[in-house]
Amino acid sequence: MPLARASWLSGLFLAFSVPTLAHADGPAYGAQLEGFDYPYTVRHFSFQSQGQTLQMGYMDIAADRKPNGRSVVLMHGKNFCGATWDSSIKALSEAGYRVIVPDQIGFCTSSKPDHYQYTFQQLASNTHTLLTKLGIQKATLLGHSTGGMLATRYALQYPAQVEQLALVNPIGLEDWKALGVPYRTVDQWYEGELKVNAESIRHYERSTYYAGRWKPEFDRWVDMLAGLNKGPGQAQVAWNSALIYDMIFTQPVLYEFKDLKMPTLLLIGTDDITAIGKDIAPPQVKARLGHYSVLGKQVAQLIPQSTLVEFPGLGHAPQMERPEQFHQALLGWLATPPTRR
Repeated sequence: MPLARASWLSGLFLAFSVPTLAHADGPAYGAQLEGFDYPYTVRHFSFQSQGQTLQMGYMDIAADRKPNGRSVVLMHGKNFCGATWDSSIKALSEAGYRVIVPDQIGFCTSSKPDHYQYTFQQLASNTHTLLTKLGIQKATLLGHSTGGMLATRYALQYPAQVEQLALVNPIGLEDWKALGVPYRTVDQWYEGELKVNAESIRHYERSTYYAGRWKPEFDRWVDMLAGLNKGPGQAQVAWNSALIYDMIFTQPVLYEFKDLKMPTLLLIGTDDITAIGKDIAPPQVKARLGHYSVLGKQVAQLIPQSTLVEFPGLGHAPQMERPEQFHQALLGWLATPPTRR
């Protein structure tokens, strides 16, 4: 990774305000997603971590109707941002919840450090520091995709601060490395991330997340990622993405699901086939990976206080494919006292 180049690009963003850049094939955005419109006001929390000052972008949305005194923290996935929770934020706020939506370090509107030791423990600690600053002592966590791995780690690390845990098609329901997926170095991940564009993102998401289906509204999120990856901060974005992929692959949470202490909801679109490294796995290994119709049931048996809700025919992001159906299931579970489960 050319750190000098990445550092130069990072400095460029500090020196200048970066507007959306017009390109024939779509917009380009700044290294902290400058120029992309979020559904609610984005604030930035500055804090010290690993010897440097970092900024975590986040949204803090008050209850739209009569507040119920409860808070929900939404944790985004690897190819998603806080903005992609837009319909869930609205549904939860209207139901009386305060909603906190951070962008994790390395993602979206947050800092892309030149160097950072990415661990789920570190990201959980960062989020805990933010919530403490906001005066939130206890919350429900809702994690999607990679955010499901992070929400699980947070719940294991801070069990007294987590009322309920909800996981939406979380990755990490299996240990890809143990199943035989070859290891990629960070440099190999970096080389691949430099080549990411709108076409490759759309193809991957359509084939992996949505079983070959596509909705026009998904294009906004493709443009978001593609614009972030091709902007002036490309090297910074790609390098941090590579480090994050290494974290995801090498830090399984599967073996600790049994230790979760709080009521946990699994919301599973059964057509999802997401699995890290499947593209380079041997055929016999690839055939075993990413079967969410099976994985959801298996993990539900591992978590002591689990409830499994499956969405037959939906993929990796049921909250985006069928928001009304998804939110009905989520809000019904959230409103049910734990003693009745």
